Amino acid sequence: MAEPEPEEGRAKDERRWQGRSDAHQSKPQVRKERRHPPQPNQPHGGLPHDDRRFMETRSCTEAEQSLPEIIVAGKYRLLKRIGNGSFGELFQAESLKYHEKVAIKLESSTVKYPLLPREARIYGILQGGLGIPHVRHFATEGAYNVMVMDLLGPTLEDLLNLCSRSFSMKTTLVLADQILARVELLHRKCFIHRDIKPDNFLMGLNRHQTQVYMIDFGLAKKFYSLRSQKHIGYTENRDLVGTARYASVRAHYAEQSRRDDLESVGYLLLYFQRGRLPWQGIRAQSQAQKYEKIAEYKSNIPLQQLCSGLPIEFFMYLKYCRKLHFAEKPDYVYLQQLFKVLFRNQYKLADFLFDWVVLKRGSEEQQAEQKGTERGRGGKRHRLVQKERHRSKDKGRNCYTQRDRKKSGENLPEIEPNECTNEVAPNEDQPRKKNDKACSCSYHLQKMRLQDRDKMAPLMTERRILAEEQEQEQPESHQMPPCL
Repeated sequence: MAEPEPEEGRAKDERRWQGRSDAHQSKPQVRKERRHPPQPNQPHGGLPHDDRRFMETRSCTEAEQSLPEIIVAGKYRLLKRIGNGSFGELFQAESLKYHEKVAIKLESSTVKYPLLPREARIYGILQGGLGIPHVRHFATEGAYNVMVMDLLGPTLEDLLNLCSRSFSMKTTLVLADQILARVELLHRKCFIHRDIKPDNFLMGLNRHQTQVYMIDFGLAKKFYSLRSQKHIGYTENRDLVGTARYASVRAHYAEQSRRDDLESVGYLLLYFQRGRLPWQGIRAQSQAQKYEKIAEYKSNIPLQQLCSGLPIEFFMYLKYCRKLHFAEKPDYVYLQQLFKVLFRNQYKLADFLFDWVVLKRGSEEQQAEQKGTERGRGGKRHRLVQKERHRSKDKGRNCYTQRDRKKSGENLPEIEPNECTNEVAPNEDQPRKKNDKACSCSYHLQKMRLQDRDKMAPLMTERRILAEEQEQEQPESHQMPPCL
């Protein structure tokens, strides 16, 4: 029995719609959406938006649910939930031995149409390709189908929010080159993605932080059979598979092929430049009518108007993708050269300094400047304190201070207005008064020792000379003659 298609048996998929007979033919009404302020990048790491087509707003009770008490593959322990869907959940985990962070996708093994085994097989076919996450383990363990893969960084949607809902031309062109390379790799393996959107492209971590990764092959389909050497046939009256915002015009009513993935990439680049697409915010009474109005809007809007204000390469890209035949092989080199030549003409430097990297460095430099300013203020305050301490020590070196006089009960001398009040340096020899108390500082104690030594030196010399004279004047002792 042939394996069912991934979209069959999934009536609750929000991205599919049934029937278009009741759709209105009037011009779609577009409402302006409120632009929310960009949210800071959450330190999620991994695949935070994987399977977002099935995600719903979780309540507090769902967030507080305990994690499944399982040890995946005997060496991975679940840490936290980073994604939730109707057929699978995504968790961040770590290895028990080396504490290495990974991403684990769980799917109930009792579902009627399991999708995780098929997605794991596609990952296996793409294994080793640039920009494809490495799958470390897949198996059915107890009540779950589990897939262990590399942990990745934030999605392009998260980074777009971080950069105020718009990328610079430099960042857009660098992303376009890498995204087209990932799509070409997938097409060479005879698969089409059918769900091109910012949530399915993530940046790497650590030394791969400048590399774009493509994920979520749950809706991928094989368009060419190497065994029979045949391309799939073109059929119409098909339901939409994918995300309506980025889907191609033909994807709303016909079978998809390579040209539809490339057209979705074109809409993705427009989204990066402007932060929204013109058919966002269309109102309709039902999901089917909404998808029908989006398809009508896409087909009626001229490409010149859609790409207005952008370089002509964007218009040439979408025009080429829409003129492709269903089974025609796209010229990937031509499409990539469009953006590479545009990159060179604008004298951009290929240093992989994306907008979010520059933003992060700017914030770090600002924090460093603030810390340096605070440190400078603290150093200045410290120098002032040290200066006051040295000044107080110098004052304490005076032999006869007011505090000593108060302790001795003597009267303080009255200073006449014209009398010089300059302090005498401690190294200058001044005659001390008869009733003055000796200072107990180390300087004057050492000076007193030296003075005593100088006074005692002549006396010691006289004693030594006298002792020598006495020894010389003393008569020799009488010695008895030796016995004969």
